[in-house]
Amino acid sequence: MDDSPVRLGVISTARINEAILEGARASDRVDVVAVASRELTRATRYAVEHGIDRPYGSYEALLADPDVEAVYISLPNSLHVEWSIRALEAGKHVLCEKPLGRRPAEVERAFDVAEHAGRLLMEAFMYRHHLQTHALLELVASGRIGVLRQIRSAFSFRLDNPGDVRLRPELDGGALMDLGCYCISGARLLAGEPLLVFGRQVIGETGVDVRFTALMEFPGRVIAEFDCGFDMPYRSGLEAVGAEASVYVPSPVTCRDPHLEVDGERIDVPDADRYQLQLENFAAAARGETEPLLGRADAVAQARVIDALYRSSETGNAVAL
Repeated sequence: MDDSPVRLGVISTARINEAILEGARASDRVDVVAVASRELTRATRYAVEHGIDRPYGSYEALLADPDVEAVYISLPNSLHVEWSIRALEAGKHVLCEKPLGRRPAEVERAFDVAEHAGRLLMEAFMYRHHLQTHALLELVASGRIGVLRQIRSAFSFRLDNPGDVRLRPELDGGALMDLGCYCISGARLLAGEPLLVFGRQVIGETGVDVRFTALMEFPGRVIAEFDCGFDMPYRSGLEAVGAEASVYVPSPVTCRDPHLEVDGERIDVPDADRYQLQLENFAAAARGETEPLLGRADAVAQARVIDALYRSSETGNAVAL
């Protein structure tokens, strides 16, 4: 069995890379060996700043490096599927930043390519790897709060820079894609796959949804509701309400001060770097030692819900899945 670190290349110099690089430095399972940008000067400057050996002035050049076994893709949303497929076809394992895509057929196609190439494709929902998330799932499944009835979540912060890629419609920006995807993922983790969704959006000046509110019905008459937005103050939280009690997670995505609150009782959870845990699961799966925590079924189902919510918000009607 190959127990050497997975040699990882980073495609783009986006800000989110900082968390990935920090997670990689803390792990002996991953070694970041290359970075690519559309400009060699930018890639070189980034490589020097972060101690990365090989900078590349194009994404294609990094994919042509035979020493790079896997890539982390943190490009704008609209480029996720395209460059995941290119990387898979180049023989690389792929960890793609969330959301992998908003169109289910495109996400299916990416996993078809991964299967044909014999390579791993994983969507990077880092919070799913944290012990707090595992503790939440175990608590709800244990029956401590009784039969699950309702899920409520929120995620918002102010984003005012019109040049930010998350506010550009041609790059698949928007609050649902950037923030609401976490709320969808959390509800699906606890309740399964929704049967019916209804969404409403507020479109901002740049043409993307700057606020999105959704209602989702799950099997067993479980109802989940969430709101997300770029035009509201910072808010974050998830509450699962059962027939007997409720559990609240103040920081379900960033996992700050990790703990659960069950009807006012605090349950502390050991902290860990969720990006490190994500990378280590990815590396172990790439080596064939374990299954990826997040695979094809989860990514495709996530895209189906996002697509259905956008269709609902555009038509004003509920959409059945």
